[in-house]
Amino acid sequence: MKQGASSRKVNEQAREVIASILLFDISDPRLRLVTITGCEVSFDRSYCNVYYTAERGRYESTAAAFRKASGRIRSLMARQLSWRVAPELRFILDTSVDEAERISTALNADFERNADSAAKNAEREAAEAAAAEEAARAAEEDAWDEDDFDEYDEDVVQDDEER
Repeated sequence: MKQGASSRKVNEQAREVIASILLFDISDPRLRLVTITGCEVSFDRSYCNVYYTAERGRYESTAAAFRKASGRIRSLMARQLSWRVAPELRFILDTSVDEAERISTALNADFERNADSAAKNAEREAAEAAAAEEAARAAEEDAWDEDDFDEYDEDVVQDDEER
């Protein structure tokens, strides 16, 4: 759905108010360390989808705490906002943070695997280069030794002829 500037402002205003209520007015320990990641308020402001994240493993208890506290949050929200109606709140777990963490972990594992592979390739290439250099040096020495023998043979032949 396309959002105009006014609907973005309404959504952000709802998010800020709900986050403030959770921080200062709600004392349920299950709602500590909960982050409100976004809100979507319907056009007629009768419904508000509230997206939140929580620690892994606390999803069920956090959802239960939101179900229990939704009436209180709604009434406190109505007092703080100058809207004609207090929207019905629907709390929805935002899985984008978990997905981002999963993708980040996969990318890090891939990076480490590629780094290991690159290091092995570099070692193999260095060993191949050293072997090629050694082979070239040995071939050069062999070629130099044959030339020396040829010169030696020529010297011996000349000495024999002079005698």
